[in-house]
Amino acid sequence: MPAELTIPRECTFDPDDWRIIARYWYPIALAREVGEAPLGVKLLDQPLVVYRADGEIVIANDICPHRGVPLSLGQGDERGVTCAYHGFRYGAGGRCVNIPAHPQAKIPARLQLRTYPAVERYGLIWTCLAADAADAEPAIPSHPHWDDAGFQQINCPWIDIAAFAGRQVEGFLDVAHFSFVHLKSFGNPDNPVVPDYLPEPTPDGFEVEYWSSVSNYGLGVEDPSPPDFRWLRHFRLHVPFTATLVVHFPNGGRLAIMNAASPVSARMTRMFAPIARNFDTDQPVQGVYDFNRIVFEEDRAIVEVQKPENLPLDPRLEVNVAADRSSVAYRRALRGLGLGIFFTA
Repeated sequence: MPAELTIPRECTFDPDDWRIIARYWYPIALAREVGEAPLGVKLLDQPLVVYRADGEIVIANDICPHRGVPLSLGQGDERGVTCAYHGFRYGAGGRCVNIPAHPQAKIPARLQLRTYPAVERYGLIWTCLAADAADAEPAIPSHPHWDDAGFQQINCPWIDIAAFAGRQVEGFLDVAHFSFVHLKSFGNPDNPVVPDYLPEPTPDGFEVEYWSSVSNYGLGVEDPSPPDFRWLRHFRLHVPFTATLVVHFPNGGRLAIMNAASPVSARMTRMFAPIARNFDTDQPVQGVYDFNRIVFEEDRAIVEVQKPENLPLDPRLEVNVAADRSSVAYRRALRGLGLGIFFTA
């Protein structure tokens, strides 16, 4: 049954802010992670269990309504999940289908899990905690080139970041930190200048084309681009916590990255990064995993130590310069959602 928009018991967000961001879609797991065993995850402080039942992916509150034990501690197969305490079994739609202590008795109608909609897209499992999401057209952000011919689809392992999702997304959109943060991946300390750029508003955020001479080839990798080649990085923000980046390589190469920051809590973010590319498609994906991990570990080290931990939406609370136009546009878009002026827990 559809879930009510109820604040979690141990919510770390301001309740009014939680009610706003809970109406958006977030990934909670890689599709390949959801097998026979129940998977326990958390979104916006709400513990969830994910399992498969009769070809359906079920997402529900991670609690058995019988005696309050997390279902993620139980066992599963392709037909559902079994509670570890008394063996109550739940199948498709979160319905209880078996009570071992009373196999012939009628199952009480209240023995049904509080479920949420599930959509598999870009190799990720997405959900929305809002009560009306089950009847709505999924408004999941688009991934550039994901379904285009000639593009390889790569699902990198997720990374946990002990920081607020807004801080992580802002770092992804930032173009002034390459020469200082990414010194082990692609950054050039001798090329710190940020050319002028201007974000353009969109219905759900903004987009910006950023041109520069900063190469996207990893350090130690031969850069075949001409000396005067200008790299185009096309960013798109989808409020509140998803952004995409298409990097234009020489000779028509394209690398499309989705930065989907899933807010586990106000202080923890699980970042998913599905990637599509139209070059080196015959190469093992482990190299992409390794390089991507280096880049986001570099970002993680910075984001986790930022103060305040939350994201100030009042422009007077931090100092901005011209290179921060994407950050300013991002915070403006969040204010437009009605979030608190000092977006906090």
